[in-house]
Amino acid sequence: MTIRVLLADDQTLLRATFRMLVDSCEDMTVVGEASDGAEAVALTRAHHPDIVLMDIRMPGVDGLAATSAICADPELSATRILILTTFETEDYVARALHAGASGFLGKDVTTDTLLDGLRTVASGEALLSPTATRTLIANFLMTPAPDTQLASAGQLSELTARERETMAMAAGGKSNIEIAETLTLSPLTVRTHIYRAMAKLGARDRAQLVVIAYQTGLVQVPPLTP
Repeated sequence: MTIRVLLADDQTLLRATFRMLVDSCEDMTVVGEASDGAEAVALTRAHHPDIVLMDIRMPGVDGLAATSAICADPELSATRILILTTFETEDYVARALHAGASGFLGKDVTTDTLLDGLRTVASGEALLSPTATRTLIANFLMTPAPDTQLASAGQLSELTARERETMAMAAGGKSNIEIAETLTLSPLTVRTHIYRAMAKLGARDRAQLVVIAYQTGLVQVPPLTP
């Protein structure tokens, strides 16, 4: 199945480079290019891409506002957002996650990392670059803004013990394969548990499931290391 990608960046040269990279892959194709956030939202509604490669700093409507608009639209629930930016700061990472982004990479990544990142996010997985560390994300998610609570702790009772276990391990940064090896399950079974947890908790994707795991206290914030 071909992954349909929308590019959103105000730099024409960068968009051209990204298009060339994406279109060079047999499993991906670019369906549109946007130079600002408003255009990104309009083109997403027009083309329903599988994933939007979104810059944060753009004139007018920025990438965070565009991400919020896309993720809040029920008709675009199948579209994932991968944030790609030079400004990989704690505030940007946290705001991008709360806006609904499924992944976050710095613009200094390699070509292979970028392409693999697109595939990862398109498959429903969450993606955080090394700079966007688990501790940074966790510390922000434990003190969310009042309107960003995605689920209550009480809703965890709707999950089976195995679903809570796989959700917690996913929030700890483990892949489906790593979880499967730890629990002696097949990766397909792990994927099923993750998707059932997402459905029961109303999580848009794996990134939101991670947010819920921290917000509800299922996973505790690890202590900061010096």
